[in-house]
Amino acid sequence: MDDEKIVQLYWDREDADECVNDAYMSAWSSMPPHRPGILSAFLGKIVRNLSLNRYRRNTAAKRGGGEAPAVLEEIGELVSGRDSVEQEIDRRELVRAVDAFLGGLPAEKRCIFVCRYWYFDSISDIAARFQMTENHVSVTLNRLRAKLCRDLKERGFDL
Repeated sequence: MDDEKIVQLYWDREDADECVNDAYMSAWSSMPPHRPGILSAFLGKIVRNLSLNRYRRNTAAKRGGGEAPAVLEEIGELVSGRDSVEQEIDRRELVRAVDAFLGGLPAEKRCIFVCRYWYFDSISDIAARFQMTENHVSVTLNRLRAKLCRDLKERGFDL
């Protein structure tokens, strides 16, 4: 989905003001302890997390339809599910390891991975964007997930 379509979705929905206000409030609450190096990335992460939380709340009783459940299930195999304060250092190391993994990929594969697991693009949208078959995109993503899993295990992460 391109930027214009995303912006139009904000204008098409009644709760657009609420979403914007939530993003501002979250940024306001987060900035005193954190000093973002890149404001756009910082705000993008906030908006993405707020959107995922809203999506989970809105679809808690009725799974299906969107890409988020499929994407979260695909990548969820790489996460051990431990969410405690004591794991913050491990989380930061994991982020660095994933960044290093992505930095070592060829540009096209990195873009495919990010389109799927950051932007939640559908397999068909990715295939169209990169002029590939859907099967080729699926196979590429499976191989990248397996490679990431091996890489993380080699770095000592318990998956």
